[in-house]
Amino acid sequence: MKPKQSSGTCPLPPPVEAPLQLNNGREAIAVEFTDERLSAHAGSAGFWSWLRGTGVIAELERLLPHPQPVSNNHLTPLTKALGFIHGLLCGAEKLTQMAYLRHDPVAPELLGVPRLPSQSSLSRFLQGFGGAGTNLRCFRPLWQWAMRQLPSRREGYSLDLDSTRLLHEDGRQEGVRTGYTRVGVKPCLHPLLAVLEEAKLVVQFWLRPGNCACANNAVSFVLDLLGNLPAHIRLRVVRADSGFCWEELLALWERQALPFIVSARLTTRIQSLIRRDTVWMPTPVTGTEVAEVLHQEPGWRCPRRLILVRHRVVEKGRAGGRKLIDVPGYLFQALVTSLPERVAPVDVWRDYNQRAGCEGVIKELDQHYALPKLIVRSFWGTEAALCRRCSVTTSSCSSSTSSAGWRRSVWAACASGSSSPPASSCNPKAARPCAWPSPRANATGGEEFGRNSTAPSPTAMQ
Repeated sequence: MKPKQSSGTCPLPPPVEAPLQLNNGREAIAVEFTDERLSAHAGSAGFWSWLRGTGVIAELERLLPHPQPVSNNHLTPLTKALGFIHGLLCGAEKLTQMAYLRHDPVAPELLGVPRLPSQSSLSRFLQGFGGAGTNLRCFRPLWQWAMRQLPSRREGYSLDLDSTRLLHEDGRQEGVRTGYTRVGVKPCLHPLLAVLEEAKLVVQFWLRPGNCACANNAVSFVLDLLGNLPAHIRLRVVRADSGFCWEELLALWERQALPFIVSARLTTRIQSLIRRDTVWMPTPVTGTEVAEVLHQEPGWRCPRRLILVRHRVVEKGRAGGRKLIDVPGYLFQALVTSLPERVAPVDVWRDYNQRAGCEGVIKELDQHYALPKLIVRSFWGTEAALCRRCSVTTSSCSSSTSSAGWRRSVWAACASGSSSPPASSCNPKAARPCAWPSPRANATGGEEFGRNSTAPSPTAMQ
């Protein structure tokens, strides 16, 4: 034990007037000191300057479902939301990394807040999203505001539907259930998302438990999306993989007069069509041939146009499709479409291939924005966090108004809420949300975090 305790004060180090000169034998390095506050994330200043000009920060404050705190040292819900967004822009993968930005002396002035929230504050903030209705009231205007910034296209936009698996090996959070993944049966979440291909814009995101099928609650998802489309956004085609090839979805798109291209599962009946003396037509793509038939699967209410595609493996090293044991040397694909017959089969196949842009968006979310790593104990809190992360994807911190930079800035702005649209801007053909057969119709809570199924479960699909 020290015989004499210090007073707790120490003399300040002498100021350094001249720069330090370091020489490593090859070059001289000058190290200087400054009293100015420095930040490693000052590049986000352009984004926040642009965002304030849009007026969405004030709208976000109105949309957040959290009550105003009464503590003398409180942080408002808006402050926590802006701190969360700033963490996403700076590359944070977890709430602890977002809280680390509290040491940045410049960040509060960039955001216009007294200080950044801590990890516990952010966790309680996400717990405030307590149900499907709460999330929809906050994020549904957000998605529409982003779409309203897009220009109208004469030929329309391509809407791609897809799902992904977010692995969580610990399995302690709500909604983490055992499901089929690319690495086997693992605990995971199974979100559903929609992307406008031409703008690379995520226009809707719903989280689902990991044990649900690809098309689970997809009908409600599509109905909500169609009802949220601005009047000037016209859909040219809807594209989806074989997980969405269900009669309920196909019939819905036909009732809405929406052209679609969906990859069909290679069932026994479709395989028999391939094995028959099908007339294969050559295409300009070497090693690829196509055929066209009118086919009706069991459970379909009517025959539909079916495009068969086969790729010669020798000439197509990375061709998509599946192998059939009794037809060696080829990979096969089947596409169900409602496009008119004047659209050639090879053009249908090429159109479907453009859906790869949606896969790129998911890959970017996974690899560059750590989509599988951001999770909290609450299922609806996790959905709220992932919706904001999707909104910040490929965002530009620049306030550039050029066409490409402007569109990316629009995407980034989705992270901060939006203004509610007039009722006349909704698609009159779409059903209203009150008709949903899912727990999202119950906006007052009390529902289980899982959603009612509109497609067979994984067990039933086997």
